[in-house]
Amino acid sequence: MSTIIIRRRALAALAVAAAATVLVACGSSGPKGPVLAADAPLPTTVPTGTSLSIASSTGLQELQLKLAGLTSALPFTVSAWPNIGAGPDVINAFRANSLEVANNAGIPPIQAHFQGLDAKIVAVDLTRKPGYVFATKPHSDIASVADFKGKKLAFSQGQAQGVVLLRALKQAGLDSKKDVTLVPLTSNQFLTALQAGQVDIAPLGIQQVPAYLGQYGKDGAHTVDTEVIDRLNILWAPQSVLADAGKAAAIAAYIPVWAKGLAWKYEHPDQWIDEYYVKSQGLTADAGRKITELDSKPLLPASWDEAITWEQETIDLLAAGGFVKSFKADEIFDRRFEGLASTAVPSEYRS
Repeated sequence: MSTIIIRRRALAALAVAAAATVLVACGSSGPKGPVLAADAPLPTTVPTGTSLSIASSTGLQELQLKLAGLTSALPFTVSAWPNIGAGPDVINAFRANSLEVANNAGIPPIQAHFQGLDAKIVAVDLTRKPGYVFATKPHSDIASVADFKGKKLAFSQGQAQGVVLLRALKQAGLDSKKDVTLVPLTSNQFLTALQAGQVDIAPLGIQQVPAYLGQYGKDGAHTVDTEVIDRLNILWAPQSVLADAGKAAAIAAYIPVWAKGLAWKYEHPDQWIDEYYVKSQGLTADAGRKITELDSKPLLPASWDEAITWEQETIDLLAAGGFVKSFKADEIFDRRFEGLASTAVPSEYRS
């Protein structure tokens, strides 16, 4: 990818960040209801009229609760289900006060902290299988991560795909600064970059792989298997939202419903394939089945100790590469919410 293109994208990113800053300045970022101290017990009652804006990337979260019959269990109004999923987009939406709860991997809260946005993790689901797969450009002979040396790799610093790549390089003994070229992109640009041969490798979400290989597999595009995973699937929210007593109560009420939705999705694969992958996303049932087979069984632990340890390792990895400044991982966890997801599901989803 040319230096000009990279510079243009960097300038565009700065423009987006500036716009988000303006929106924050224009809007009210403080609590609209009674203020809740960061160390105060969570309220147990959701005030009448409370609402939350909850991210629903490609409609997934909203549909999941609808199909599971859980929407009516929410004791608050969902003011919007914005189609926002990528970490950088979520951070900008948090800054613009247009989003209050999001479902992401573990890296966006780290990136938000580095950028000065105070936001906390309020629910944890530990993944058991790789959620991302390294895909090659067409006509590639790359067979292992060791072959990444000297290659151009799609890299998104603020997304899980970036950390998965860094972990894979570390395991292979490759230096991210000396042995490879990291091409800064956001995940929604990865497919185009691969197709155009602008990068040699990109970490794709498992749901993207069947379609990509179906189109370019005949031209030599393929995947490189690794055991590298991104361990965390989390819910998080800005501290300004958690400081609103009513919204904090609503988030505490949402977490058990979210957890039950995860369990429902895992227990009803055929219905999920038909309603989401086929009807909503336009994939074939076979592609939906292949993706579902790669899904992790939800793991909603009573203790967040493992999640915090994993997040600290991620912070240290990013800091070693000069991508963020090091800090203590427990700063981005609000342990008042610990256990709310776990107690909502059967024991088989707790360990």
